[in-house]
Amino acid sequence: MKKIIPLQTPFLAGAVALLLSSGSLQASSDNMHKLYQDNCASCHGSDHGGYLAPALNSETLKGRSPTALRSLIMTGSFETLMPPFYGRLSDNDIRSMVKHLQSTPKLDNPPWTIKDMQASLKVYVKDESKLPSKPTYQIDSMDDLIGVAARGKYGRGTGSKAVFINSKTHKIVGEIETGTAAHIIDFDPANERWAYVKTDTAEIFKVDLYSMQAVRSIKTGYNGPSMGVSRDGNYIMAGSFIPHNAVILNADLEPLKLFELEGVDPDGKMVTSDSGMIIGTPYADIFAIALENAGQVWVVDLKDGFPVTKIKNVGRHLHDAFLTHKGRKLMVASYDDSIVAAIDLKDRKIIKKLKAGCVPHVGGGAAVKVNGRTLGFGTNFGTCDNNTVVSVWDLDKMELVKQVPVSGGTESPAAHANAPYVAVDVITKDRRARTIQLIDKKSLEVVKTLDVGGHAYFPEYSADGQYLYVSAGYAGDEVVVYDSHSLKKVASVQMESPAGIFSRGRVKYMTRGLSPDEME
Repeated sequence: MKKIIPLQTPFLAGAVALLLSSGSLQASSDNMHKLYQDNCASCHGSDHGGYLAPALNSETLKGRSPTALRSLIMTGSFETLMPPFYGRLSDNDIRSMVKHLQSTPKLDNPPWTIKDMQASLKVYVKDESKLPSKPTYQIDSMDDLIGVAARGKYGRGTGSKAVFINSKTHKIVGEIETGTAAHIIDFDPANERWAYVKTDTAEIFKVDLYSMQAVRSIKTGYNGPSMGVSRDGNYIMAGSFIPHNAVILNADLEPLKLFELEGVDPDGKMVTSDSGMIIGTPYADIFAIALENAGQVWVVDLKDGFPVTKIKNVGRHLHDAFLTHKGRKLMVASYDDSIVAAIDLKDRKIIKKLKAGCVPHVGGGAAVKVNGRTLGFGTNFGTCDNNTVVSVWDLDKMELVKQVPVSGGTESPAAHANAPYVAVDVITKDRRARTIQLIDKKSLEVVKTLDVGGHAYFPEYSADGQYLYVSAGYAGDEVVVYDSHSLKKVASVQMESPAGIFSRGRVKYMTRGLSPDEME
């Protein structure tokens, strides 16, 4: 089953590519292959099969005009993260790359073994006992930290980093350069000093938040965004699109066990699979991982041998998910079926498959308590019958409550117990992509639309719910901060192509929108 790559999606759509580093290279096949792997594969796939951006190979580019492809590389695409390469690459390099892409087939799944991972492990701080015992910057609570995955203009270089902000002052307190585009930031639930940053090239950095420096890193594959941290902070699990596997690491990023991701899909075919979401839960010492193409969710017990329980026939093309009910219930989006599957992690079975609009993408999830009900909100990439909606479910009864009309496809919801609105980002190729829409938690209607200035996406509330942070990429290159009640702009934080935003407060409220005492 092929991944759906919605071309209108700001973060999940590239055009033809982050094609590279400066300087002219010989246009030999070997050089072009290296050029692609070093600079394009993080978005378009190490196998030329697509990842965050479309596949670039002899089949997908068949019949395309070389002149048109060359022009696109030169000028870039305003609707996507692809910048212009005119002046950065020589004309010969661009012409040679077009020929290389149009003559190269999709490659077989390249391996990346535990030995490869072990060889890639880097230690930057050998003696962690010498690290400071408290933050080296002013902050009232570590929960006030907001982490932003900054991609950088070219998806690599000095602009690619994890940026940490004090959400009370809106000032940057630390930056971790990641070399290639940062994608996800997860925090240790058991120890406030540690965070883990994963890049689009499947490298994981262990970060000391007190001194704001990386202490270790490891490469777990070629690309793939999924990562989770166990509730005790002792284990990390990371999955890949290329190759089709996942690995459990200890807290020092040493690999412990590799899982080959394969199984029988809902249509009865044996397939290998990309890794979808991976999530740890406060409910138990387990990880849950979605096998995107196999339509299965595996529950991995964190005990000797790491045994696996396989929940099958969950849906076609699984991707992201969120937790509710103290982490016992898992809500998994299935793109091709337009449903969200509710899974009971205690009984390890499907509770119900809920209607979820068109191509559901629930992001990190959003859930709120309203009049005694736990309501979950699900965003949707797609447009069915020219109708774009945000789905709202009663997560206690597991039933659809309403589908709220919005102005376009949406990617990532955000909520907070102390904020009146659920924020959703709009993903289109026109001015609507500059906007965030606010849904009133009580009326379940859109009551406000904010024009952020750049392409707006990945909203996130501060830990106390006082502020709403929004990435304004492409034209904006800033993170914009709003007062969560008045919706007035209060700050702007500059960085290159900011993407995902992650509050450390998530480790306490688990799902955005629920306070610690509302996770029943």
